Amino acid sequence: MTTIRVLVVDDHKLFRDGLSAILMNVPDIEVVGEAGTGREAVAQVESLVPDVVLMDINMPDLNGIDATQQVLAIQPDTGIIMLTMLEDNDSLFAAMCAGARGYILKGADKAEVLKTIRAVADGEALFGPAIAGRLTAFFQNSGGMAHQNESTPPFSILTDREREVLELIATGENNQEIAQHLHISAKTVSNHISNIFNKLQVVDRAQAIVKARQAGLGN
Repeated sequence: MTTIRVLVVDDHKLFRDGLSAILMNVPDIEVVGEAGTGREAVAQVESLVPDVVLMDINMPDLNGIDATQQVLAIQPDTGIIMLTMLEDNDSLFAAMCAGARGYILKGADKAEVLKTIRAVADGEALFGPAIAGRLTAFFQNSGGMAHQNESTPPFSILTDREREVLELIATGENNQEIAQHLHISAKTVSNHISNIFNKLQVVDRAQAIVKARQAGLGN
């Protein structure tokens, strides 16, 4: 059994300790550390190299959104799950755009938390049922990010590496070919693709290719 290394980040020690205690009793999960601030989280990721980070959004000195961006800049393989009380769409989309691959409300039950941790550790993106429902409603009612400023350059929300991966996806390369082309691991490619799907608001490779080609990539 592969053990998932988890870092718990929350500025409330009681909540942090409680969550860690729950996870410590799960055979395939190891809590390798805790952090109470965003800066501590970034430092802990650099030294401990966890597979998954449970990241609070509102924290002193560096919020969870900014901390997520810094973590992924130094350890792009890390799976970030936002665990928060915030239910507003702005926080949800900010987390997705920062590169989070999971978003769970703090009221979620243990089964949902574990399911999300395991999915994200496996390179997937997973948002809880309540979050998925709100995402669907948001895009049905408002068209989602279709209202963004038309002067914004295509895919400016992506990192340079993510744009490289997207362009290779658009040319038809599979994950292994992309990994060889960019000299990175297949798992890293999978993580980049999950981030790309989140940021572009697409659900599969075909939709990503359509968006990429509409922007002139892969033609």
